[in-house]
Amino acid sequence: MATSNFVDYVKIFCRSGKGGPGSTHMRREKFVPKGGPDGGDGGRGGHIIVRGNRNYWTLIHLKYQRHIFAGHGESGSKQCSTGANGEDKTIEVPLGTVAKNAETGEVLFEITTDGEEKILVKGGRGGLGNVNFKTSTMQTPRFAQPGEPLIEMAVVLELKVLADVGLVGFPNAGKSTLLAAVSAAKPEIADYPFTTLVPNLGIVEYRDHKSFVMADIPGIIEGAHEGKGIGLRFLRHIERNSILLFMVPADSKDILTDYNILVNELKQYNPELLDKRRLLAISKSDMIDQELQKEMERELPQVPHVFISAVTGMGIPQLKDLIWNELDKSMLEI
Repeated sequence: MATSNFVDYVKIFCRSGKGGPGSTHMRREKFVPKGGPDGGDGGRGGHIIVRGNRNYWTLIHLKYQRHIFAGHGESGSKQCSTGANGEDKTIEVPLGTVAKNAETGEVLFEITTDGEEKILVKGGRGGLGNVNFKTSTMQTPRFAQPGEPLIEMAVVLELKVLADVGLVGFPNAGKSTLLAAVSAAKPEIADYPFTTLVPNLGIVEYRDHKSFVMADIPGIIEGAHEGKGIGLRFLRHIERNSILLFMVPADSKDILTDYNILVNELKQYNPELLDKRRLLAISKSDMIDQELQKEMERELPQVPHVFISAVTGMGIPQLKDLIWNELDKSMLEI
């Protein structure tokens, strides 16, 4: 996913179709001068539908398609014929997309599985034809229902990346380097903060042909939940991850303090994130010896941890085992 092509937020204007009016037709044939009402119902207006598509990874295809209009229902006609329904419009979105009312901020629904469909804006119902109003006391009703009006709505679509493992850490913690080392993903890597500006996904191969998806989330800084840096823009992607892998480099002045700052940022953004399983990887550990590792372990937080180096491969097999075991536990809890 190229940086310029990753779009995780779009605002679109939707308009459903109006329902077709019912018909007021009276049956007239050569030898049936007073055949009575035979007006059919109007057709339904078209819906705006959102469908999940696992082949999409971004909302870029909607970036320049800001107006989506469905077709109108057609009028009913003679011989009790129902009018044709208006054409539905279907919006294909990546899995993990949330639809919100742009004016109220209300969450309408979430799309999490391939092929899942939700009606975003309903089309108007078609009106009833005059044949529906015939009674014993009113044999020739000369009226019918109009169709229901269309609905207009401004909608926000937000993408929250779906992944098994989300990498959480400060800029330059080695998240992109780890993702590149364990998967075929090619995130941009450089020795300066905020190299990663969009979430990157990679499939990590495990033993016995098993695999899991890892997401490299752009770096968090203290105060990210208040909008500082770029944290607020991407914190929502962490909500979709089954496990949170915190990464703190071995050359950190205080690993426990850095870990607590990261946890606090997640708590301030969404306290429910703390219910997720947490792991800790101390990156860049090729710079320290085993004696120093033992000393550092005394001050580490009480979460499963491993010392790793994505450059040398140190601790990577143990990290994969740790992640897979936690994923197994998560699946058992569902």
